[in-house]
Amino acid sequence: MGADRAGGGGRRRTPVRALVYAACGTVLLAGCASMPDSGDLRGVDSTPRQDPQVRVFALPPRENAAPSDIVDGFLEALTSDDPGFETAKKYLTAEAAKGWDPAAGLTVLTEGAGASSGTTGDRDDASEAEYTLHGTKVATVDAQQAYAPADGDYDEPLRLTREKKTHQWRIDRLPPGVVMGKSDFLRNYRSVNKYYFASNSSGASDASPGEAPVAVADPVYVRKKVDPMTQTVRLLLAGPSRWLDQVVRSSFPTGTQLKLKKGVTSLTPDEQNKLTVPLNVKAGRVGSGKCQEMAAQLLFTLRDLSPSGVEDVELQGSDGTALCELDESEADYAVEHGGSKNEFQYFIDGKHQLVRLASDSVNSQPAPVPGAFGEGEQQLRAAAVSRDERTAAGVSLDGGSLYVGTLVSGGSLGEPVVRSTAKSQDDRLTTPSWDGEGNLWVADRDPRDPRLLFLTGGAGEPVEVSTPGLDGRISAVRVAADGVRIALIVEKDAVLDGEKTVTKSLYVGRIERGDKADDESVSVLELHAVAPQLEEVTAMSWAGDSRLVVVGREHGGVQQMSYVQVDGSTPVGSAPAALTGVKALAAAEDTQLPLLAYSEEDGIVRLVSGSKWQQVVKDGTAPVYPG
Repeated sequence: MGADRAGGGGRRRTPVRALVYAACGTVLLAGCASMPDSGDLRGVDSTPRQDPQVRVFALPPRENAAPSDIVDGFLEALTSDDPGFETAKKYLTAEAAKGWDPAAGLTVLTEGAGASSGTTGDRDDASEAEYTLHGTKVATVDAQQAYAPADGDYDEPLRLTREKKTHQWRIDRLPPGVVMGKSDFLRNYRSVNKYYFASNSSGASDASPGEAPVAVADPVYVRKKVDPMTQTVRLLLAGPSRWLDQVVRSSFPTGTQLKLKKGVTSLTPDEQNKLTVPLNVKAGRVGSGKCQEMAAQLLFTLRDLSPSGVEDVELQGSDGTALCELDESEADYAVEHGGSKNEFQYFIDGKHQLVRLASDSVNSQPAPVPGAFGEGEQQLRAAAVSRDERTAAGVSLDGGSLYVGTLVSGGSLGEPVVRSTAKSQDDRLTTPSWDGEGNLWVADRDPRDPRLLFLTGGAGEPVEVSTPGLDGRISAVRVAADGVRIALIVEKDAVLDGEKTVTKSLYVGRIERGDKADDESVSVLELHAVAPQLEEVTAMSWAGDSRLVVVGREHGGVQQMSYVQVDGSTPVGSAPAALTGVKALAAAEDTQLPLLAYSEEDGIVRLVSGSKWQQVVKDGTAPVYPG
């Protein structure tokens, strides 16, 4: 713990903390393999790799500690696994402890906060000491536990006072929330997807046969070793993050809360991985269909939180009676989650026609798709296949025309549904993308009139999408399976190191549709950068419920492939194996399916989990999964 603590005022800190094995209660000083039977205990500068069962607890302030030691101890206590930050509060005056809310937010710095003293309080008669906490911001986590990248300086005052009765130094003024370095944050917190339902999808009361509500992931960060399951359930019941709130709904009635029995403080699955969730009276007023949706939200949210996962959820009313029960297989049937079950992978072959590979075989050979895109004369440079794999959209070889046709043998193409009149072929239409409702999205890169277009059902008159706040020109479009989030690569002229250049950045926006029957307007709102460290994003694709795979490079760096979360954080786990010259990339929402890529050197290649990139065909471009 405190491995990235930055020293203040040139002074080297000696952090004090303790490790506690949750299973056996043995107390160890951080950095020691066992409790010594002689000699002095000494603090260490960082915490070594720890057993997953080890929890780290800070020590309270020692008697007659100097102001600098109180500041150091408080910052160390913020990185401990102490529930409620009770030890950290011991470094505060009683009044400050009462007013300080650690849940108000979290600021993540490149390194731990440094502390510079204004007045040192070294004189025997000093009653106050002032410090400034400083560092460079990496991210913030708000009161809803939602992560967002951040930059700029962190510069906050901290004041200490000498208490009259005890003559001990304590902090009496401090910034709101919690602050820690990046490595401490990654050690203390983990990302969890809460799940809600797209507002425009069917609910339990209005679902038609064969229809199901569409699950939408809402990532948050919870403390890893401070009862993450109960934390997550409380966050789920509290509702979606502010960014998603306009386009998703929860089946839990407003005001629904946990109602744990007296003496019970946490939720724990039983030996059969069944979790019983007691709720207050608000939850007892729903019908069986809504109750099943509530249980599905919990199952999807909690399935990865315990080592063996939660496989069954039972909801209980305020009187302890069972409201409903749902297992994993029932939830997967009742709720659309994770996109379609892709039968094929697609790309453009050397004849500029659309071909496909069977998704369930790594040794299958590509074959032309049925219909005009695989059998006709129209040459393509890019295509997109609907999520039900019955329809495709193709961009002509010159980039100027977008066609839509069925994947049925003998099918023909009509007139283009969209045309671009840009002078350069490179400034015309992007690769299109289908949303989960069968609507088609494409961008026209014409510098004279750049537009993002939407076609209901892939037909009819294109609707120009409103994109307030968009600064630049869209060069790539990918809509998430849930239909409420969209990823865009945006080009923008910039000056770096005194030279003019073009940056290509990755953004995610929220899709909002007109709420009246005659309102056909479509908007993409609150775009936010999700890979701000990359100045040139070459390709991207959705690769899970809240994750994208990205090809890009940092300023002055080389091309790299990596995963990023939609909130801008970096997911745990390794990046895909390196591949040179990547121009296009495709992934499925089903993370078990292989990555596809087009490399200038190797053509169409495929990466199966745990393996290396394998060439599919040398002569091919523009790989895509349905969507």
